[in-house]
Amino acid sequence: MSFSFEVQKEISGQLGRAGVISTPHGQIATPAFIPVGTKASVKSLAPEALNDLGAQAVLANAYHLYLQPGSETLDQAGGLGKFMNWNKPTFTDSGGFQVMSLGAGFKKVIDMSLGSLDSDEAMAESKERLAHVDDEGVTFKSHLDGSMHRFTPEISMQVQHQIGADIIFAFDELTTLHNTRKYQEQSLERTRLWAIRCLDEHKRLTDQRSDKPYQALFGVLQGAQYEDLRRKAAKDLSEMNSSGIAFDGFGIGGALDKA
Repeated sequence: MSFSFEVQKEISGQLGRAGVISTPHGQIATPAFIPVGTKASVKSLAPEALNDLGAQAVLANAYHLYLQPGSETLDQAGGLGKFMNWNKPTFTDSGGFQVMSLGAGFKKVIDMSLGSLDSDEAMAESKERLAHVDDEGVTFKSHLDGSMHRFTPEISMQVQHQIGADIIFAFDELTTLHNTRKYQEQSLERTRLWAIRCLDEHKRLTDQRSDKPYQALFGVLQGAQYEDLRRKAAKDLSEMNSSGIAFDGFGIGGALDKA
């Protein structure tokens, strides 16, 4: 396994630290700014320019790459790095955020300027929604052509293994500050169970694709603006044998000053 994280310096009495993440395609000195190359390219910048600017890694988007050109295409090309002519570390997110924001944008993620919804049930019953979340996964319409698709924790892992990034993320449900406390609790439990399923599928695929470079799986820490839910999520994820944890959940309109 070619993945590790080493803490090299800590600030005494504080949480600040510096370290190095080692991956099959190189190292990342942390803390680090990771440029976003949504569709396997950073807008207006060639890989050579990114390298000249000192970028250590690039984050691509599993949802967009799944829809176009397709995760199988990247797999056949030798993985994300070779596909985009980038010889340093790469990340892909799970696609969960985009499924919610692009597929279920109706008063779920994009529309954060409105007042509170009448109820979660009313939101879920809306005929205008483009995605439906259940305990097994998410059914959604492509924002490109309206075709129907299904993402589950297992499918997300399969897609990300085909894309071939060094660090991949567990499939999670992104909520908003409009959701009730009750719904946040239900969603957090769903995300926890999805993380377990992701880890199981990740292990299976790692064994099955042992000829491929090792990929590290990070869990995603949700819980919205509730500190106790964030702490619970951190505890739950820390007890799983994943390679790391990513703090998430304030992507669109979820400013921390609202927490």
